[in-house]
Amino acid sequence: MSGRLIVVSNRIPTEAEPSGGLVVALHDCLTARGGVWIGTSGDPQPSPELKLRQIADGPYTRMVFDISPEEHEGYYLGYANSVLWPLFHRRADLIDLQPDFADHYMEVNRRLAQMLADFTTPDDLIWVHDYHFLPLAALMREAGVTARIGFFLHIPFPVVADIMALPQAGDLKTWVAAFDVFGVQTQGDVARVMAHYRDDPGAVFNTQGRMVASDTGMRPRHFPIGIDAQEFAKLAAREQGNVQLGLTAGQKLVLGVDRLDYSKGLRHRFDGFATYLDRRTPDSPKATLLQIAPPSREDVDAYRDIRIELEQTSGMINGAHAELDWTPIRYIRRSVDRDRLAGLYRRADVAMVTPLADGMNLVAKEFVAAQDPEDPGVLILSHFAGAAEQLSDALLVNPYDPQDVALALEQSLVMPLDERKRRHASLRDNVMTENIAWWTDRYLTALQTAPAPQPDLYVPGSAA
Repeated sequence: MSGRLIVVSNRIPTEAEPSGGLVVALHDCLTARGGVWIGTSGDPQPSPELKLRQIADGPYTRMVFDISPEEHEGYYLGYANSVLWPLFHRRADLIDLQPDFADHYMEVNRRLAQMLADFTTPDDLIWVHDYHFLPLAALMREAGVTARIGFFLHIPFPVVADIMALPQAGDLKTWVAAFDVFGVQTQGDVARVMAHYRDDPGAVFNTQGRMVASDTGMRPRHFPIGIDAQEFAKLAAREQGNVQLGLTAGQKLVLGVDRLDYSKGLRHRFDGFATYLDRRTPDSPKATLLQIAPPSREDVDAYRDIRIELEQTSGMINGAHAELDWTPIRYIRRSVDRDRLAGLYRRADVAMVTPLADGMNLVAKEFVAAQDPEDPGVLILSHFAGAAEQLSDALLVNPYDPQDVALALEQSLVMPLDERKRRHASLRDNVMTENIAWWTDRYLTALQTAPAPQPDLYVPGSAA
């Protein structure tokens, strides 16, 4: 790679040594390769500067740009998280279509596109992350950028029927097609991307999945993201003795770790756990569900609603089933330190990862990495998590069906050691092999070897 690697994401780390998932992966990638990481400053400014601003240097450069308070409301809370987020997570019923949301979203992307056009060279490799910047490649091409531009979508790609709820449905086709590589988490996501163009005479895909009509080289490909599994396993082993839960002898720990978000299926998880409690016999294990769910985007109405609903539901379940020495659900609505969380993963007998829609879900992979191979716990995993394509030896469930979830929980709590070890060995092999370094190298290789960018933008409905 002769030019720089330029990573673009909504937020960037400001600390010297970042922590957590994707941030660590990109930090390690840029440290090894050099380059630039660009994102919003995270502090809305009344009068945003129309230029990139460097905030840190070192093995790679960190640069930020400003958005206004109105753009934070319209671009971030509005179009990104009240329109695209519910749409892409199959909740079109929650879309909030305010007329200025799309205007702010396009303005932020247009301003960034021009700043990047002034900053980049044709030899640079530009890697754009997530739904905040879907129009960015199309706008950069209009501004004259000829460098390779790749995109990675961390959330699910929507189904065609839901996309029609978006007033900019036709624009979405142009946005996606402007990237040289459009990366998604799963093979199912690739199929949904291609289905979006299926009835369009201007879109023809060859046998390698590359769009060959209208002079575009866009290719949707799946790149399932991983974690730094070796390091997380070491952290969990170090922290296992530091977890004090006050459980009585014989009590089982069932763990859930999720952002407080309607896509995570937390109410459905509580219903499934309540169904398990209803089905218990006197000989059944006593299991405590420890649900950690730090809040996010509390300025959005749907997030306030789910918080209230979970507090009420957990209270009702505990009221019906608790005993003097046993609280069935422990619900923590705040963040837990990553080191302590690793110890909890190690201690847990079962992890419930049951989203209604999820791009990948790294909690499932962290749980697998953290477990003791000689006495592992059991992973209960939703069919609708992207991780289900890789982690097929988990107990796969339909999160909408409380009976299915309850049966899986019953099975997991009494599963023999030899079966637990067999399932875990298969899961661990995948998590250790297809790790975060594998993901990064695989994506960048695909982008570097993509056909040279074409100057013409794809136009929906145009003939080849």
